[in-house]
Amino acid sequence: MSITATRAEPTGAAATRRGPGRDLRRTSRWHTLRALKGAAFAAPFIVGFLFVFVVPVGYAVYESLFSERSSGLGIGGQERVFVGFDNFTRGLQDGAFWASVGRVLVFACFQIPLMLSLALGMALLLDQLATRTAHRFRLAFLVPYMIPGIVAALMWMYLYSPRLGPLTGVLELVGVDADFYASEMLWVSMGNLLTWHGVGYNMLIIYGALRAVPREVFDAARVDGAGELRIAWSIKVPFVRGALVLTGMLAIIGMLQIFNEPLLFRQVAPETVTKSYTPIMLIYYQAFDSNDYGYAAALSVILALIVGAISFLFYRFTNRAPS
Repeated sequence: MSITATRAEPTGAAATRRGPGRDLRRTSRWHTLRALKGAAFAAPFIVGFLFVFVVPVGYAVYESLFSERSSGLGIGGQERVFVGFDNFTRGLQDGAFWASVGRVLVFACFQIPLMLSLALGMALLLDQLATRTAHRFRLAFLVPYMIPGIVAALMWMYLYSPRLGPLTGVLELVGVDADFYASEMLWVSMGNLLTWHGVGYNMLIIYGALRAVPREVFDAARVDGAGELRIAWSIKVPFVRGALVLTGMLAIIGMLQIFNEPLLFRQVAPETVTKSYTPIMLIYYQAFDSNDYGYAAALSVILALIVGAISFLFYRFTNRAPS
């Protein structure tokens, strides 16, 4: 009987030694199970991230290490040759590529602040309206962003057309002779298109940040005698600084990858919009016009590094807490 009792229920020091260890194992199993459940929920995103981002980037890096060269006297076709980092060296010395990057950056220095200023102004105006009225205007402002980019570009190219579009005739009535396809007006035409298409999306992000600010802060400022302009400049704008940084960074990333608009404008102004007008256009024509896929892949990797570096610096210097 004593032996059976001892095996059935350990007592004293033995029970004390086994108890904490058993509890630790149960806790560890529970944490493992919870981690597995969390991983299962995150698995679709992880798989999508791998196939949409990691694998293409890895493939681009792999392709950039090779080049297609003529074999023999050129009558034997093309052969794939490992060239190492020669494509990257060529890309870093390519004046046309760096000129296209500089061209887009200069354009971004004017277009992005203008677009974000309009988006901020629209968000501040919406915040002054009643909730029901603001919802109606918010949907109307967001409609241009719902239109696909290629469709928006085609629509504005029709509006810019001197023969078919109404804008040229309307401006002539007030004594303005405008050629939206002229070389000096081309960036203005594309900037207007990009601003019209993207201002509603940025406004929505800024407006969402404004609605998250406690209304009591504004009421307290009004009690202290602050006017609406003072409240907007000193309270609302600092509160949405994070949203402005986010929209600015997204705009920079999108601007360095501009492709649809200049590609379509090339059909009407090929002497101005050359094949190297923007970095993505240069990469596109290197890959599908010159069939130099290795060099195009190397330029893509270089451009990705440039976009990442500029985005990092922009976020680093604009997201600092005010002193």
